[in-house]
Amino acid sequence: MLSVTEIAGLIDHTLLKADAVHLQIVNLCAEARRFGFASVCVNSYWVPVAYRELANHSPAVCTVVGFPLGASNTAAKVVEAGEAIDNGALEIDMVLNIGALRSGDSNIVRRDIEAVVEECHRGGAITKVILETAYLTDEQKEEACRIAQGAGAEYVKTSTGFAPSGATEHDVELMRRVVGPVMGVKASGGIRTLADLEKMVAAGASRIGASAGVQIVGAAAVH
Repeated sequence: MLSVTEIAGLIDHTLLKADAVHLQIVNLCAEARRFGFASVCVNSYWVPVAYRELANHSPAVCTVVGFPLGASNTAAKVVEAGEAIDNGALEIDMVLNIGALRSGDSNIVRRDIEAVVEECHRGGAITKVILETAYLTDEQKEEACRIAQGAGAEYVKTSTGFAPSGATEHDVELMRRVVGPVMGVKASGGIRTLADLEKMVAAGASRIGASAGVQIVGAAAVH
């Protein structure tokens, strides 16, 4: 059984709502410091705020690129990632080109990811590739994992949280099986309880994206 500290260390404490305001971002960072979350995950506009709030503290600043559709062009994703890194982000969660993958354009998907990974590595950041599993067949999920791994990304991630459905045990198990033990698997989307987190970890997740991190850690503390 995971300890409370270990559970907190799995969580990307997330606030990606369009109507989020400055005070909410500040509070998110304070919670991340208090509970020892792995990171805060915010939209790129808020990266400078999160970086200032978390300076000299362990939670990393994570942001999203090409979010939530994945359909922006590669050059735009690279610029977005580079500016976020320059502003203090250490983790970039990019949405792959879902439409290209579904169209069978694997080379486009690969080059898209490679370009962002290169920019991330230039700035000392890691890349998590969001598959948006709700829109993919199992075969497409497997292909996406292989492409992301071949492109040098550090993680594959299930979902943005903005699709019709989020993380499932089936998808996490599939992703872990394809990428093996070395690459990270992030489960995100619809993870609201300690039981949800435990199921995803048992399925193979090594990072959890959740907006309910405080509630999850609180439940673990009394479990």
